Amino acid sequence: MYLIAMAWGYVALMMALVEATSSQGTVLGAIVTLLLYGVLPISIVLYLLGTPHRKKARQRQEQLQRAEAQADSDQANGGDHAPADPQPSVRKET
Repeated sequence: MYLIAMAWGYVALMMALVEATSSQGTVLGAIVTLLLYGVLPISIVLYLLGTPHRKKARQRQEQLQRAEAQADSDQANGGDHAPADPQPSVRKET
C-alpha cells in the first residue's frame, strides 16, 4: 500500500518539477500540480485504506474500557477489599 503511494508521489513530484522548469510552466503551476495530482489523492487513498485499521483499534480500545469497567464493578461489589469511602454509622441518641 505504501509502495504505491510513494511511487505515485514520485510521479507527481516529477510532474511538478517538469512544470516548474518548463519554459511555459510556472512555479505556481508546479505547486498546484503537486497538490492536486500528488498530495490530495494520496491522502484520500491512504485515509480510505486505513479505515479498517482504525476501526479495529477503536473496537480494541472499547473492549479494554469495558473490561476495566467490569473489573472495577466486580471489585466494588464483591471484592476482598474494603470500600474506598465507608458510610458512617448512624447512632440513635438516647
